[in-house]
Amino acid sequence: MSHVLYRQITSLPVAVGGQGIELIDSTGKRYIDASGGAAVSCLGHGHPAVTAALHEQLDKLAYAHTGFFTTEVAEKLGDRLIADAPQGISHAYLVSGGSEAIETALKLARQYQVEVGQSKRYQILSRTQSYHGSTLGALAASGNKRRREIYLPMVREFAHIGIPYCYRCNYDCKDGCRNCGQEYAAELDEAIKASDGQAAAFIFEPVSGATLGAVTPPPGYLESIAEICQRHEILLIADEVMTGMGRTGKNFAVDHWNISPDILVTAKGLSSGYAPLGAVLASKKIIDTIASGSGAFLHGFTYNAHAIALAAGQAVLPRVKNLIASANSDQPDTIASMLHRSLNKLRNLKNVGDVRGIGLLMGIEFVQNQSAKQPFDPKQNFAGRVGQAAAKRGLMVYPMQGCVEGTSGDHLLIAPPAIITPEQVDWATTQLGEAIKEVTENRQPRTEN
Repeated sequence: MSHVLYRQITSLPVAVGGQGIELIDSTGKRYIDASGGAAVSCLGHGHPAVTAALHEQLDKLAYAHTGFFTTEVAEKLGDRLIADAPQGISHAYLVSGGSEAIETALKLARQYQVEVGQSKRYQILSRTQSYHGSTLGALAASGNKRRREIYLPMVREFAHIGIPYCYRCNYDCKDGCRNCGQEYAAELDEAIKASDGQAAAFIFEPVSGATLGAVTPPPGYLESIAEICQRHEILLIADEVMTGMGRTGKNFAVDHWNISPDILVTAKGLSSGYAPLGAVLASKKIIDTIASGSGAFLHGFTYNAHAIALAAGQAVLPRVKNLIASANSDQPDTIASMLHRSLNKLRNLKNVGDVRGIGLLMGIEFVQNQSAKQPFDPKQNFAGRVGQAAAKRGLMVYPMQGCVEGTSGDHLLIAPPAIITPEQVDWATTQLGEAIKEVTENRQPRTEN
C-alpha cells in the first residue's frame, strides 16, 4: 500500500525511465507518450542539453528569494520570452506552473484596475467548458463542471458565457461558423454590460485544452472578443498554459489570429516537464501603470523564478523554437499534418464523432450515434476505458468526460512531443483504433509487453 496520495486511490505503474517520446515502467514495459503527459512534453524525455543545463545551474545557484535578488538565468529567460511574445508584452512574471500563473494573472488584472482608479472592477469573466487551473481562484474562473462542483461553496462565482464549439453549436453554422462566432462574442458584450461596471478582465483559452479537447475558434471570434474587451476597458487574458510554446505551430496560439492580449499565461511546454515552470507575460500598459502608481505588485510565491526551473526553460525554449515548424499542421509535409491525416482515418469507426484540433493538439470525441451525435452515458466511462485499453497496448492518451454540458460527453486529447516520427504516428493511430474497437465491442482487453 503506497503512502503517496495520488489523484485516484488506486495503484499505478511505476515510471523509472524516459527516452524520446517513450516512458518505461518498473516492469520494463515501454509506452509511447502520445499526450505528452498533459500536453507538457514537447521535446520528449532525456534530452542531454536540458539535463546538462540543470546540472550546470545547480552547481552555480539553486535558490535565491525574489524579494532580495534577481538571477542571471531569470534575466536571460525573461528576455527570450518577451522577444517571442505578442506585440505590447513587456515583462514576464515567473512561477512554478500553470495554476500559479493563472492565479497571478487574475490578481494582476485586479491590481491594474485599482491602480487606474477603477476599484469597482473585480469580476473575472470566463467561458463555460473552460479550464484554467486547480487553485480556488483559477477554479472559480473555470467552467469545468466536474472539477469544480464540490468546491463551489468555497469560490467567488462570476459570469460564464458560452464557448464556440462548432460540433455542437447553439447557433447557425451554415456560413462556416463565422456567424456563430459573432453570436458567442455578443454574449461577452452582454455579460460585461450586466456586470454593472464591475468586470475587470475576461480570460479565455485560444484553443480549448483538455475540457473540450482541442476545439478551435470560428473565424472572426477572437478578433471580436479582443475588440469588445478594448471597448469596455477590461483586460484580455489569454490562457496559453497548454497551447503556448509552439504546440499549435506558432509561438503562441493567439499568433494565428494576430491577437495581442493584455496578459498571456504560459507553462507546460515552457520547461517541457523537466522542472515546474510557468510565466505570466504582461503588457507594457499594465507594468507602466503599476510602476507609476504603487510601484509594487502585491503578490508572490516562495518559489517564484526558481533558478533550477528557469535553467530548464532557458535550455528548452530555443530547442522548442526549432521544432515549431514541425507543429504547423497547415503545411502538408510536417509531422503535425501527418498526425491530422492519420487520426482523421479514425472517423470511419462507428463511435468516433469528431476529430479536431490544430498543430500537435488534437481531440477525438466519441458518440453512441454519429448522425445524432448522442453522447454515451457518463457511467460507461467510454473515453476512460479507451485510455486503459490503449495503455495496455503501450500507448498513453489523455481521456476526459463532460464535453457536452459538463457531465456527459467523452473525448481524448492527443498532444505528442514534436519529435514524434512518422512511424510512431502510424503505430499510435493503429493502436488507438484497436483500443476504440475493443471498447466498442466490449471485448476482453488484450495485453502486450
